[in-house]
Amino acid sequence: MSTDSYFERDGATIAYQYSGTGEPLAYAHGVPLSRAAVRRLGLLDLDALAKGRRMLTYDARGHGESTGRPVADDYTFDNFGRDLLALIDALGIDQPIDFTGSSLGADTALRAAIAAPERFRRLVLMIPPAAWDDAPFAQNLYSEIATVIETEGADAWRDQWATTDPLPIFADYPAFDLTPAVSDDLLGAVFAGISRSDLPAPDQIATITQQTLILAWDTDPLHPVSTAQKLQDLLPNADLHISRTAADVKTWTNRITDFLT
Repeated sequence: MSTDSYFERDGATIAYQYSGTGEPLAYAHGVPLSRAAVRRLGLLDLDALAKGRRMLTYDARGHGESTGRPVADDYTFDNFGRDLLALIDALGIDQPIDFTGSSLGADTALRAAIAAPERFRRLVLMIPPAAWDDAPFAQNLYSEIATVIETEGADAWRDQWATTDPLPIFADYPAFDLTPAVSDDLLGAVFAGISRSDLPAPDQIATITQQTLILAWDTDPLHPVSTAQKLQDLLPNADLHISRTAADVKTWTNRITDFLT
């Protein structure tokens, strides 16, 4: 595996890899995971997506091999979007890229495409996070997590998180592992920042004209099918696929590859 490179922006050092040959493709993970955690889950094959591509993967600020500071405002959706655009600038990518993102990464794709549409060719939005009318449940949960971490400590919350039942769709998938890839000193700030976030406004999303593939899975209140369906209605060139079994989620790599070719 390639060695990480590093990019600094606004109190964080972003660890990334940009390698291979071909048309550029980027992937961004969700909270509170990392590139390594996504690989460990075994649901999405990043190496297969990278074949014949110049592939950019990175750990979001405060996650995985990237650093950050314990400031909640650093971890709002807006700031993650700014990180991506600054990284693209730093790499000198001067052609539109295909961008794939899971959860937080899906918001990053939307937000960056709104701010700089000329930089993106096609978008893949995996498990878009709960938004608009669906957002309060997720926002309240993340706020409660931040409070537990602040009052009881990161270890206490990690113990609670480790004993949480998997989503029903993954009840029979033994590799399902959402162990946070965030250090104890940043956990509270990360969740506090996320709790203050929502997807961009619907009228902004409706301006995105790129061909878009939306991939959702069922039984997840933090990434509800209803949000994915609303996105399909808003985006003028979007297709939606909903998975109801773990086996079908594992078809997403091929679905993305077919969509991008």
